Amino acid sequence: MAANALRSLWAEPRPANVPDRGPLDWALVAVLVGWSVLEVVLRRDLAPLPLLVIAALAVLGPLLWRRTYPLVAVAVSIGTLAIVDIVRILTGSRGAMLNSSLAVLILTYALFRWGSGREAASGLAGILLWLALITTHGADPTSTAEAVAGYSFFLFAAALGAAIRYRARIRLRDIDQAKARERELLARELHDTVAHHVSGIAIQAQAGRAIAASHPERAFEALAVIEDAATRTLTELRAIVGVLRAAQDTEFASQPGVAEVEQLATDGRTRPRVEVTLFGEFDDLSPAVGAAIYRLAQESVTNARRHARHATQVTVAVTGDADRVRLTIDDDGSAVGGHAPGGYGLVGMRERAALLGGTFHAGPAAERGWRVEAVLPRTGTPR
Repeated sequence: MAANALRSLWAEPRPANVPDRGPLDWALVAVLVGWSVLEVVLRRDLAPLPLLVIAALAVLGPLLWRRTYPLVAVAVSIGTLAIVDIVRILTGSRGAMLNSSLAVLILTYALFRWGSGREAASGLAGILLWLALITTHGADPTSTAEAVAGYSFFLFAAALGAAIRYRARIRLRDIDQAKARERELLARELHDTVAHHVSGIAIQAQAGRAIAASHPERAFEALAVIEDAATRTLTELRAIVGVLRAAQDTEFASQPGVAEVEQLATDGRTRPRVEVTLFGEFDDLSPAVGAAIYRLAQESVTNARRHARHATQVTVAVTGDADRVRLTIDDDGSAVGGHAPGGYGLVGMRERAALLGGTFHAGPAAERGWRVEAVLPRTGTPR
């Protein structure tokens, strides 16, 4: 089992979506450079200046590439520091190194946060060899306690990087599962809608055949109904193909729509009170969009009841325009700490809106409370 665990760690790939170098990286390097300059100016117990400059460049320069090339950054930094230590040993140079060189701990953290398993193992081996060099044959005497502390700091940085790496992986997995659940639910609703349309087509076709001989004009009316139902069915089928990821048996059930949003309203006996307003035309709304509006409103009201601190009222407004439907949910609770922006419920709602070609936004309102807003096309065009 231990061998399998080691092989798994060795084969661990690099994390996906590594952040690019940004302004904060440059700011970090600038702060450490300023710190180094202050040390050189104020301290009198330092090693010769050329060695300090080389060591500082070896540590601070690779910080800019610690995420994209973590092993190279560690190799350049640790390798240069080892050469500086060997030169100090051979020349008998005395004096302390810059405290800013402790930024090499950031490189150790980045190696385990962003590197592959092979890179992390190789880099850790190099770090441990360098620590053994400076603790046993370093230019400056090192006590046992100092040696243990040095190893502890580097191992802690490595462990912290690995822990945050795996925590991020678990979160990404949970987000993917939340999206998959939302896709499955939407596909179930679309499945039921298509089944309803197909049943209607079959009934109209049977009726048209029965009356074709005696009432041809009514047969033409049945054909028009069949054409309209077939068009709607094709639209829903395209939506199913766009969102369904795994085939599952489903039971036929009527799906809620915009009209059912009014059922979320309360009479004020429970807090927070929920008020629902519907404005516009919703007759020709895609069933998938109607179900999505209801699900988004239901989830948002549930979140407000659970997480909106001190909320007394939740307002749900649905507006139907010529080509889109807008859903807005506002509560008057405390915006600070009242909701969890990274919650998986919000992930699912955002995924549902995107699958239907719409947009979704959730965040603190301008004045007070929390606002959820979704805009969906009336036809529910999938992406």
